[in-house]
Amino acid sequence: MSLIHILAFTGGVFLAMQAAFNTQLGAILKQPLIAVVAASATSTIFGGLMLLFYHKENFQMTDAHQVPWYLWFIGGVFSMVGITLYFYTIPKLGISRMIALGLCGQLLFSLIAGKYGWLNLPVEPLTPKRLLGGIAMIIGIILINSK
Repeated sequence: MSLIHILAFTGGVFLAMQAAFNTQLGAILKQPLIAVVAASATSTIFGGLMLLFYHKENFQMTDAHQVPWYLWFIGGVFSMVGITLYFYTIPKLGISRMIALGLCGQLLFSLIAGKYGWLNLPVEPLTPKRLLGGIAMIIGIILINSK
């Protein structure tokens, strides 16, 4: 397993931990949307600090002008809705079921989006191996969600 694989795996662990902590916050406050706002504000603060201290390249305003206006916001909209849905469904389903279903949604979307190159993503052919992996994931989701 290479470093990039370990980093991807670790990212998944961190996202599951984030979901668990922020679900607690949303449940205590009885409002998952406040947990999303708190998480987003914290991400903004720490992301800004990381840019200040670790970003080696100079940001050029000319680069910012080349970005279509909607790219500044649309990712945040999808993030807010997705994270809110996570925080709302975890107390009702449990974290393993919710994460499994969420990963299934991510996997199926990524297979289709990759096949057609949606959203300017690199085209990735839907090979029999990849299709079999997607089917195995769906079977795993069914098993995780069965009693």
